[in-house]
Amino acid sequence: MRTLIASLVIALVAAFGPAQAQGKLDPQNTLVIELKDGPVVIKLRPDLAPKHVERVKTLARQGFYNNQKFHRVIAGFMAQTGDPTGTGTGGSKLGNLPAEFTQEVYKRGSVGAARTNDPNTANSQFFICFGAQCRQLTGQYTLWGEVVEGMEFVDKIAKGEPPAKPDVMQKVYVLGDVKR
Repeated sequence: MRTLIASLVIALVAAFGPAQAQGKLDPQNTLVIELKDGPVVIKLRPDLAPKHVERVKTLARQGFYNNQKFHRVIAGFMAQTGDPTGTGTGGSKLGNLPAEFTQEVYKRGSVGAARTNDPNTANSQFFICFGAQCRQLTGQYTLWGEVVEGMEFVDKIAKGEPPAKPDVMQKVYVLGDVKR
C-alpha cells in the first residue's frame, strides 16, 4: 500500500504539482506525510537548514513520527505536531538543535521547527503554516521545508489547542526510501 501511495504521489507531483515549475523533486529531500484525507508532499530545504532537515529525515526513517498527533492547530495560522507525548512538551531522545534562521519568508505551506523561547531548543516538533499569519515567524523560527502537494489535506486537520479529536500523521517517510 505504501509503495502504491508513493507511486501515486510521484505521478501527481510530476503531472500536476507546483513542484513541476520549480524543477524535479529530489526524492532524498522529499518528505511524505500520510494523513487520513491524503498525502502531503514536503520539499525539504537543506539549503536553508541542513541540521534540521537531517534530523527530520533521521526521525522519519526511525518511524518516530508515525501516528503522532497534531496537538496544536490554530485556524489560519498553523498545525503543530512531532511530540510523542501529544502535549507539546515532548521531543525525541536526540539532543536539541541550534537555530538555523534565515530571511526566507514564511508563507502558506511553509514548514518550520517548533521550539521554546530559547532559539536553540528545536528537537522533533514542527508546524505547517496555513497562511500569511506565519510571515511574522520569518527570521525567528527555522524554516526547513515547504508543502508542494497536499495542502488541501493539511487544511482539513482538526483545529484546537488541543483538538477534541486530533488528527495523526499515519506514516511519515522520505520518498527516496520507498522501493518502487
